[in-house]
Amino acid sequence: MSHSLPNLSGDIVTLNEKLLLEGRKASRESHRLRVMQPIQRTQDAGVQRLLNFLQPGTYIRPHCHPLPDASESVLVISGRLEVLIFDSHGSIQERHHLETSNPFIDIEPGVWHSMIVLENDTTVLEFKKGPYDPITDKLFAHWAPPEDHRQAVDYLQSLI
Repeated sequence: MSHSLPNLSGDIVTLNEKLLLEGRKASRESHRLRVMQPIQRTQDAGVQRLLNFLQPGTYIRPHCHPLPDASESVLVISGRLEVLIFDSHGSIQERHHLETSNPFIDIEPGVWHSMIVLENDTTVLEFKKGPYDPITDKLFAHWAPPEDHRQAVDYLQSLI
């Protein structure tokens, strides 16, 4: 079963109930417990715009965006999550609780961060400088296990 969402097309995209239901369902069925839906209609867009559908238990490996001007903005549409900010050695420096009443964070380039999803069907809108290049988009923290590593679940629990 595929857990990807269809590419969006046309001059206008609206966030409607159908898109939300499809994204949330796909994230529940995904082994990663999350699914991203790009909103931009071209690969070379100057600004990446993504809907991220998330479930508790998803492991988002700590990372940073190394390129200049590669800040990341996150806006909670539904649900709750905690954004963790780390120092370069992996110690948590800050915890930011986001939900619809406190929905926004903007993270500068080079800041190590991750997210812990606290509520089912959490949906966020992310903005980052584009175009997207998987080689240069992010650096993963050497002090955190890769997503598919057997220690990832234990590491996530230690962050909670």
